[in-house]
Amino acid sequence: MPNVSSVSEFLLLAFTDTRELQLLHFALFLGIYLAALLGNGLILSAVACHHRLHTPMYFFLLNLALLDLSCISTTLPKAMANALWDTRAISYQGCAAQVFFFVYFIGAEYSLLTVMAYDRYVAICKPLHYGSLVGSRACAQMAAAAWGSGFLNAVLHTANTFSLPLCHGNAVDQFFCEIPQILKLSCSNAYLREVWVLVLNVSLVFGCFVFIVLSYVQIFRAVLRMPSEQGRHKAFSMCLPHLAVVSLFVSTAVFANLKPPSISSPSLDLVVTLLYSVVPAALNPLIYSMRNQELKDTVRKMFPYMLLKHP
Repeated sequence: MPNVSSVSEFLLLAFTDTRELQLLHFALFLGIYLAALLGNGLILSAVACHHRLHTPMYFFLLNLALLDLSCISTTLPKAMANALWDTRAISYQGCAAQVFFFVYFIGAEYSLLTVMAYDRYVAICKPLHYGSLVGSRACAQMAAAAWGSGFLNAVLHTANTFSLPLCHGNAVDQFFCEIPQILKLSCSNAYLREVWVLVLNVSLVFGCFVFIVLSYVQIFRAVLRMPSEQGRHKAFSMCLPHLAVVSLFVSTAVFANLKPPSISSPSLDLVVTLLYSVVPAALNPLIYSMRNQELKDTVRKMFPYMLLKHP
């Protein structure tokens, strides 16, 4: 076995050695980050400040926006700082914190998307029982379960990953501390413990995915039986944004973690990681507002109010 070295810091991926391109990467990341802050901030403000949006669907959307903001704030600010100050270093404690919070928010978001699929299923397939099945107390419990499951998942993965001895240096081939990249630095006979944790996690993720798919099979069967075209349009407007967000999230995350090694390369790994860790946080508000007329109307009404409050 190679010598096991103690690591006090990690070196993140350097996009380029050219100063102009480093500043370009900083500007691109800043633009994406500001778009995510603006989009999710508008959703948070709209849902929190307007009583007609105080419904289960918008309550879960508020939680989703908060998770998206938290997730992108875990990775991009450090990457922007490194590009701006021409450095790659992140402390051991900072790397562990990044892993913990990223896994926490990603896991909680996936659990919340599963809960939102259940909310859509009850709203369309069991409308008469919606008030009893998805009341305010049930919504709070389901949201708490989503956040709690993400926390437990993050504790398990972070403790397991950072208990592994590292034999292959401290250079992480990613713009933030990602578990698969850290496992590449671990000793060959030690990372199997984390592999078993990942297998368990994939099984749970697959179970949630099956639940979401079955929910939407029932939803679309119910929608297609609706006699009213207006009713079908309203149902699709409620469901299609959520389905688009789930598809974007699941497809990129699955490809990032399960792509065959034969097609793996540093540039492809970077692009795929950006797709599942950064892009959804910026696109989700746009996806939800495209077909949701009520949300669009509320956001439009907010702009004159904000201009009056802040001349």
